Amino acid sequence: MNKEESIEFARNYVADLITFFGINVAVSVSVDDDVIEVSVPSTAHNSILIGRNAETLRSIQYLVSTVLRNKDAALTRVNVDIADYKKQRADRLAKQAREWIEEVRRTGNSHIANLNAADRRVVHQVATEYSDIRTFSEGEGRDRRLTIAQASS
Repeated sequence: MNKEESIEFARNYVADLITFFGINVAVSVSVDDDVIEVSVPSTAHNSILIGRNAETLRSIQYLVSTVLRNKDAALTRVNVDIADYKKQRADRLAKQAREWIEEVRRTGNSHIANLNAADRRVVHQVATEYSDIRTFSEGEGRDRRLTIAQASS
């Protein structure tokens, strides 16, 4: 399956999957850095599609990615966003990261956060805006932690 077929498959798979929830909407896709970005617009059923702690959303994403891998697709990394949930979460987390960074700057003490991989990526990206701050992750699996520290330490 080439790139174009992978993209179209992801769009159709998500559209078909959400019809089981009784939702018929136009699913849009794009590609960013070899990641298929699937966007589902807002509906009255957002809470069902996103789920508690975004578990349903992550499950949908996992399903699409797994099927693409099983079909030997050219693109297998998928990011599914429903009603801009992930974008809004990333914006809130970026704001929180800036507060943590200011605290580290003010106190000189490092800040350690227990975040999932996507959230750690957001904080790492925000930290690149500050020349006097460095971030790094330590640990394995669920025990992986992000540390925000002054660059001089």
